[in-house]
Amino acid sequence: MSKNYITTPIYYVNGEAHIGHAYTTFIADALARHSRLVGNETYFLTGTDEHGQKIEESAKKQNKPTQQFADEISATFRNLWDEFGISYDQFIRTTDAAHKKGVQAAFAKMVENGDVYKDFYEGNYCVSCETFFPESQLMDGGCCPDCGRPTTIVKEESYFFRLSKYEKPLLDYYEAHPEFILPKSRRNEVMSFVKSGLNDLSVTRTSFSWGVPLPESLNEPKHVMYVWLDALMNYVTALGYGTDEAKMSFWPANVQLVGKDILRFHAIYWPAFLMSLGLPLPKHIGAHGWWTRDGEKMSKSKGNVVDPREVSKHYGAENFRYFMMREVPFGQDGDFSQRALIDRLNSDLSNDLGNLLNRIIGMSEKYSDFRIDSVDVEKYHARELGDAHALLDALPPYLEELQIHRYLEELWKVFTIGNKAIEEHAPWSKIKEGRTDEALATVALVANLLAKASVMLHGIMPNTTATIADALGFAINTQSYNDLIVNKKLLAPFTIKKIPPLFPRVEEPLMSEAPKAMIEEAPKAAEPKKEEKKESTVPSEGLITIDQFFQTSLKVGTVLEAEEVPKSSKLLKLQVDLGEETPRQIIAGIREYYSAESLVGTQVCVVANLKPAKLMGMLSEGMILAAKDTEGLCLVRPEKPRTSGSSIG
Repeated sequence: MSKNYITTPIYYVNGEAHIGHAYTTFIADALARHSRLVGNETYFLTGTDEHGQKIEESAKKQNKPTQQFADEISATFRNLWDEFGISYDQFIRTTDAAHKKGVQAAFAKMVENGDVYKDFYEGNYCVSCETFFPESQLMDGGCCPDCGRPTTIVKEESYFFRLSKYEKPLLDYYEAHPEFILPKSRRNEVMSFVKSGLNDLSVTRTSFSWGVPLPESLNEPKHVMYVWLDALMNYVTALGYGTDEAKMSFWPANVQLVGKDILRFHAIYWPAFLMSLGLPLPKHIGAHGWWTRDGEKMSKSKGNVVDPREVSKHYGAENFRYFMMREVPFGQDGDFSQRALIDRLNSDLSNDLGNLLNRIIGMSEKYSDFRIDSVDVEKYHARELGDAHALLDALPPYLEELQIHRYLEELWKVFTIGNKAIEEHAPWSKIKEGRTDEALATVALVANLLAKASVMLHGIMPNTTATIADALGFAINTQSYNDLIVNKKLLAPFTIKKIPPLFPRVEEPLMSEAPKAMIEEAPKAAEPKKEEKKESTVPSEGLITIDQFFQTSLKVGTVLEAEEVPKSSKLLKLQVDLGEETPRQIIAGIREYYSAESLVGTQVCVVANLKPAKLMGMLSEGMILAAKDTEGLCLVRPEKPRTSGSSIG
């Protein structure tokens, strides 16, 4: 068993938590839960950053004591993480007494090592970013290159950290450890910044008082520490650095997650501070992207800021977690839209996962009084089982490299194996043929695939997977991980529980949509002249309403069997799986364009609520969609394979 230390950035208390904070924390929580599951001794840290001029000024604007202001905002973060069930081991605050002592001990050691000296600093300072910038980096008008706000000229006595001393050691470390910065595409931008030259860093302030005082031994009561030196040290003071050292055995951290806007501080300043203190560097600094909403940057003035609580309330906390980690590659910017969330919920969760569980519950009820036994799974389904184990064995590197979207993409292929096994082996047909052992083996195969995949999904959706595991007669823990994943065992005989569907389909957005209006400063669009109004060119005759359209049920079907209809040159008789208890028989006039053999195993689009009709004496229970022009006829098909019965709309 190894030790694993995982951190989020500590969130600045100048505003309440938003979707970006939630995204970082969801990822860290998923990594921590998975680490504990596989048997690692794990420590997960999050918290709040509460010092600096910006906090002091914000508190004054609200006529509150600074500590009270910090207490109130910090509590909103902690309460939100508790509501989401975040499994942190410690919530650190930079106003904690132990943290302050640790930071002072670190500062004293840097002074002792000759890495800190006193001088005067004059330069452009951004209060919002708590950062000095050389004139060469400023935007037009002397604005901050990071946030765009105006900077102010500040001249004050300051202690400096010899950052320039660590320019070469940092570059050497980046070269020797290409996995240090993730995704690796971010590594080049950090190296480029360091190669352009590092100036010594001002690490104290005298222009405000809301910060950690310098060690008493320096006798400098007017100085407080630079907020970034104070904040970055939280990752080791949380472990007892400079006080009791109680948990320092967890250092170095395995993964430290940050937003891309604070990567420079974590990939340059932080490792330089650690080198000065003689501490090892973390294994990975992972920088994620930003989130937009419906393709637009979020801002209060636009009224389109995503409230994590609201999303959770309407769509479910774990569905929200899954969407955010699956939707966007780590490191890239992501876009939140309700339509995308609904698509993920309906397609991935409802169709692929939830429907698979529902199907084996239904079949086991009908065929075996809910009893499921794995005794014949390897006999009849060695291929499917082997394919699933290969997928599961290949998953760990995706987590290690923070490619969580790929981790989930590959994991979902296990559910695809299960759905295909049902379609291919058609247990209902085997039951009719008296091949009961084969039918029950397929049901048991799918139960085992669900169990194994749920174990590996546990970090992402802990409560959902615990419910699935309970239905399948086991609990998700390190023992079941070792049994089902490491040792590739199968479930012992059990009685499956009949539970309500886990993921009810969502047809319409459940939250109010964000306004599409531009920011308040944008000029109001002029009213169009009457002559500019354009009338619709759509013919008015024969139009239907959207409600009338939705009266038609269109579904994805998988062709299980196909044969020519005797005495007909146009008709084929198909058995099509629409995710129902038994396949539908559909008579289709496509024989001139498709052979029966070419259709088996392929997918088609079916009008599923068409009144059954007889063609040449045979019942047809639906209609297959096709397009026809002068070039001939072609079937309308899903772009990618979908679960049988998936709705089309």
